Amino acid sequence: MATEAYNGGGWIATKLEWLINWGRKRSPWPLPYGTACCGIEMMCALAAGYDMARFGAERPSFSPRQADVLIQAGTINLKMAPVFKRIYDQMAEPRCVIAMGACACSGGVFRTYPTLQGIDKLVPVDIYIPGCPPRPEALLQALLLFIEKTEKSQPITHKKYSDLLVGT
Repeated sequence: MATEAYNGGGWIATKLEWLINWGRKRSPWPLPYGTACCGIEMMCALAAGYDMARFGAERPSFSPRQADVLIQAGTINLKMAPVFKRIYDQMAEPRCVIAMGACACSGGVFRTYPTLQGIDKLVPVDIYIPGCPPRPEALLQALLLFIEKTEKSQPITHKKYSDLLVGT
């Protein structure tokens, strides 16, 4: 009844898109990939003392298809690199990568041939958290930066069904 009185067209779809984008900004679902001592600091940030639930990130997702933010905490060896890249590729767009710790950012103190010297050689990194290991407060600040970046990004918009068909 109310939609028939409104002749602007698309009012309900516009409000639904706004609601979806608001929810996407306010509830980032992290995929924790902790491989070293930085993983302990990431677990500490998820605990009650620091409470990542304030930012809507209390649900760590261990499935890449349900995650928004990939938090790489620790060293990546060349043997792990294909698996890490596959996990990144399985994440849905829009996605964000946080490199947590000196090992994820630049290889850290491990200047050896099996250690990847920064995950930015493998996947694009959005937010770097320096330190060895960084404090949990740094991860909380990175989540705030992610929320701020998401607010400035292009919102999800409604697409026609014909645009989604492959090969047409």
